[in-house]
Amino acid sequence: MSMALAQKLAAESIAAVAAGQNLQDVLAAIRARYPDLSAQENGALQDIAYGCQRYLGSLKFMLGKLLNKPIDNAKLESLLLAALYQLHYTRNAPHAVVNEAVEEIGRIGRGQYRSFANAVLRRFLREKDKLAAQCKYDDTARYNLPQWWTAYLQNHYPKYWHNIAAALQLHPPMTLRVNRRKGNAAQYLAALTEAGIEAKALDDYAVTLSEAVPVTKLPGFSDGLVSVQDFGAQKAGYLLAPQPGERILDACAAPGGKTGHMLELADCEVTALDIDEARLARVKSNIGRLGFEAALKCADAQDLAAWYDGRMYDAVLADVPCTASGVARRNPDIKWLRRPTDALKTARQQEALLDALWQVLKPGGRMLLATCSIFAEENSGQSDKFLNRHADAKLIEEHVLLPNKHQDGFYYALIRKL
Repeated sequence: MSMALAQKLAAESIAAVAAGQNLQDVLAAIRARYPDLSAQENGALQDIAYGCQRYLGSLKFMLGKLLNKPIDNAKLESLLLAALYQLHYTRNAPHAVVNEAVEEIGRIGRGQYRSFANAVLRRFLREKDKLAAQCKYDDTARYNLPQWWTAYLQNHYPKYWHNIAAALQLHPPMTLRVNRRKGNAAQYLAALTEAGIEAKALDDYAVTLSEAVPVTKLPGFSDGLVSVQDFGAQKAGYLLAPQPGERILDACAAPGGKTGHMLELADCEVTALDIDEARLARVKSNIGRLGFEAALKCADAQDLAAWYDGRMYDAVLADVPCTASGVARRNPDIKWLRRPTDALKTARQQEALLDALWQVLKPGGRMLLATCSIFAEENSGQSDKFLNRHADAKLIEEHVLLPNKHQDGFYYALIRKL
């Protein structure tokens, strides 16, 4: 395996995210350019790229302590940050990390940064314990969150903000939803034990693994025995509670985890709607693996003329676009890409979508407003405004799920149409 190549490409991703690009898109583009990366190289690239975003606050803080002045070369800074992550958070051989970083940095310009980089990285090896201890005195370094984000958590979750900040720094759990048509958690735990995979049950149909594994190693995955779905995301299906024979709309359905869960829960007629054709193909693939079908429609949910056939729905899952602040540990670049005003902007965009979806719901029907956000503007603030706009709407129940070791952050509001 070429650690040097993984380090170099991960540094590219750091610079790209710093320039405002989405990490998943950046890594997809890198892998398209380097189709021959080995499994080990891909794994190392993924680890360094995601690890640097997860701990960017502490990495930048420690690097800053080693400098006399800020670095004005993005490639140099990114390579140093990638090397610091490897030296501090991985078991990579320190001498190899330093040598390969210095070698790549030596190719910048006329090689004028080589000795500088060598000195910085070797000094970090000598002082890393002291530098790490200093992180606790700087909020951005300690919580690996922008200052505005930490302040938001303190203001909106005064009792829980420490726990939320800590959870957002954890590696996300790999949780499975057992297809109740084919088994339960106890039965699937036995199959995992036989396969040598350690796990525990979270409820009768949810299992969390001690360590993530490729889905190809999961017993019966290709046969639809289980799906990968966060424990908090699984709550959506239970709250909407599909009944046999009901006509249900899953708006913004991709990648289809909630679509599949609803079909597992009841023999219902589901319309899966998404604006992106490629993402809708994933819905078809995911529910097909489970042995189900749904009516798939590619359209903007707000444009009723483009997809709605006039037959009203008994229930609507409105899994609306949001800042994804509740799943920041799965997508740690979100912490650095979001801005303080983003939640208000997405909340305004959600309003027209929710109003359109309300039109296709039968009187007596129910709509579940769902987000993977922990920002109140998109959650309780959104549901309050919706209830004020619609006299025929009544809030049945509301749930705020905060990130913890078992689940990501979600918001749910179940609303009845009178």
